[in-house]
Amino acid sequence: MQIEGCTALVTGANRGLGKAYAEALLGAGAAKVYAAARDPAAITDGRLTPVKLDVTSPADVAAAARRCADVDILVNNAGILLQSPMLAEGSIAAMRREMEVNVYGLLAMIKAFAPVLAANGGGALVNMLSVVSWFTSPLNATYGASKHAAQAVTDAARIQLRAQGTRVIGVYAGFIDTDMTAGIDAAKVSPTQVAEQTLEGIRLDREYVLADKRARDVWDSLRRDPSSIDAQMQQLWDQRRA
Repeated sequence: MQIEGCTALVTGANRGLGKAYAEALLGAGAAKVYAAARDPAAITDGRLTPVKLDVTSPADVAAAARRCADVDILVNNAGILLQSPMLAEGSIAAMRREMEVNVYGLLAMIKAFAPVLAANGGGALVNMLSVVSWFTSPLNATYGASKHAAQAVTDAARIQLRAQGTRVIGVYAGFIDTDMTAGIDAAKVSPTQVAEQTLEGIRLDREYVLADKRARDVWDSLRRDPSSIDAQMQQLWDQRRA
């Protein structure tokens, strides 16, 4: 799909990866980029069109779909990470919050904008997922559960929307160098790289974008020997307890 001249909407566009997505789309020649955020005043780039949007609010989602009826690329970037082990104190509340944004908010956006994309020729629907859509890290297990579910939403949407010509793209990366991961001591990829890899995936009509080395390594490892990742995660947990 050609990005030049398109109209795009990016959720969670006020900072971090969402901001990088919005800037990359502008740099690639998008005619208009709607930058969605819970507080539209946080969008300070005059080239962007701010949109008030909390993806967990049905009213906000419906209003965004009405206002942004010219969209042909939707980037579902909004997400939350609470770093909760599965059996930790407060894990149920953490999972509920992560599911609300990462799964139900994602699904709400897809359902609201699928007719918009169809009316505009099909376009592309981009879901920001994670390498933990494929395996479970014990240190952020509730987040992983939400990303496993988001993977299922993405796969199902791809099947259902293919007939209307909408390309559904899953984007996968390890830790991204944003505020969300500020407290995590691990190798991180720049949000700019993830955005650029995603745009390349849109141009080439890819359905899977492995946006960094971590995603590529995990993808290859799971196909070679799925049990190796399980062993690594057990070791990670056991070292934490030691």
